[in-house]
Order: sequence, then C-alpha cells, then structure tokens
Amino acid sequence: MPYQTPLYPCSAYVQIPNRHFAAATKPAKKTKKGAKQKTLEEKKDEIEKIKSYPFMEGEPEDDVYLKHLYPRQIYDVEKAIHLLKKFQILDFTNPKQGVYLDLTLDMALGKKKKVEPFASVLSFPYPFISEINKVAVFTRNASEIKVAEENGAAIAGGTDVIQKILDDEIQLDFYVAVPEIMPELNPLKKKLKKRFPKLAQNSIGRDIPKMLELFKTGHEIKVDEERENFLKTKIATLDMSSDQIAANLQAVINEVCRHRPLSLGSFVVRALLRSSTSEGLLLKIEPLLPKEAETKESKKEPA
Repeated sequence: MPYQTPLYPCSAYVQIPNRHFAAATKPAKKTKKGAKQKTLEEKKDEIEKIKSYPFMEGEPEDDVYLKHLYPRQIYDVEKAIHLLKKFQILDFTNPKQGVYLDLTLDMALGKKKKVEPFASVLSFPYPFISEINKVAVFTRNASEIKVAEENGAAIAGGTDVIQKILDDEIQLDFYVAVPEIMPELNPLKKKLKKRFPKLAQNSIGRDIPKMLELFKTGHEIKVDEERENFLKTKIATLDMSSDQIAANLQAVINEVCRHRPLSLGSFVVRALLRSSTSEGLLLKIEPLLPKEAETKESKKEPA
C-alpha cells in the first residue's frame, strides 16, 4: 500500500493511506409512517385549536395584533374610502392611484343552471379616464353612416367594414349596429367574441348618437372567464372626492345586479374595496344591493 510523505519536515511522520474513491454516504434514516402521520395529526390539531380560539370582544386597541383573535372587520363604503385615503397619506404613495372593486358573485340560477360570464359597458356618474374609446358602427344606410361619423364613430359602414375586421385591418374598442344589418354580421361572431353587438349590452339599436355616447366614454366590466364568479374593475382614482367614488361604486353594483333576477337573492356575495397599494377592505353588501320593490316601481314609472 503506498504511503504519503509528511508535508513538513519537523512534523511527525504519520502513515496515511491514499483514497482513490469517494466515501460512501450514509443512508438517510427512514422515518416511520406512524411518526409522519403523528406530525400531520399534530399540525391539524394545532390548526383546529387556532380556529377554535374565541374572538376578542371589540376592536383591536393597537396597530399590532393577532388577526385570528379578531373577526375580519366589515366597513360601510364611506368608512372604507376614508381608510384608503388615510393609508395613502401614511404610506406616502401616489394620491392619484386607482381605486378598485373586487366582487365575488353567486352565479347559480337554480335547477343546475347558472349565469354565464358576462361583459357590459356602463357610464360612470363621475368619469375618471380622459381617453375616448374607438367605436365602429355597422349600417348600410348612407344617412345613418353620416350621422355616425358626425357623432364621432371611428368607422361606419356595412360589408366593407366587416371585411376589414376579418382581415385584421382595423381593431377597435367597441362595435355597435342597427338591427337590419345583424344577419350580415354572423361571420364576425368568433372574431369579436364578447364584443359582438348584443341587445343585452345596448350595442344594437336605432339611436346611433345615444349608442356612441355610451360606448365612446363607457367603461367595460366583465366576469373573469377562468374563475367564472369573480369580477374586478377600476372605479375611480383616490384623489376624487368620497362622494364621487361612492357613486361610481354604486353604479357598478347596479349594473352587475342587472344580470341576475333579484328574486333569487343576493347576486353579490362579497365585495372588497382597495387601492393600487392597499389591502382589500371588506364592504357591507346589503345597503348597496338594489331592492326588488324599487326595480318594479322604476319599471312602472315610464308607463
């Protein structure tokens, strides 16, 4: 067996065998299944203990507290907006940041039916975006084309406009149409998808100036197609007044509740208000929801 010579002359001569292979690693200790199950059960017990803790009475007195000891606070709209403005000042964030509303919806209609994910356009009482949407008007009538152009349509026409969209020559924000041309628009259904003109979205009609007024300045809200029961949208900027933010929020709630009969109960299950940099604040839903009696009265009034 070969031996190494000492590296230093004054050191003691120790014979060390040369190693020509790596040392074998010790096999990992096998944990018993029973022990693993025990630890999992202990964790579950701990979680159950935490869940079973009784909530403290009242609100926390300090900024630092154990969240699981207090029920999540639910705020009136006015209080929630006040807190968002306060957070912005304390955190030195942008005073013009966006304000967002997150809604969880009950899409059930009964008898194994459900509300399909929808999209719609509404006009805010207090608009906060200066950009004008580009809108196309589908019509064959020369006088209607002239009216559309005079009222700010990005393009107006019949088959010529349809072909340009199919060829990807033009891409606009919204599309409206007069009833007579609807059969000719069938080739556009797959192309435009949810922006295909529909009566329910007020994008089919004879009053072209009114439709253009809505869609040029309107704001689109739509249900998330993956989650199917979740809708989030920007409703204001934080520098707007509290009354203006609250009015825009109410406009979104009213528009959303239009898509499911009020007789089936609350369509909005949960509502969170937040800014671009803040946590979501849970809102009291009941005061925001339109009442069935009110809608019936409003339907009777025009008659």
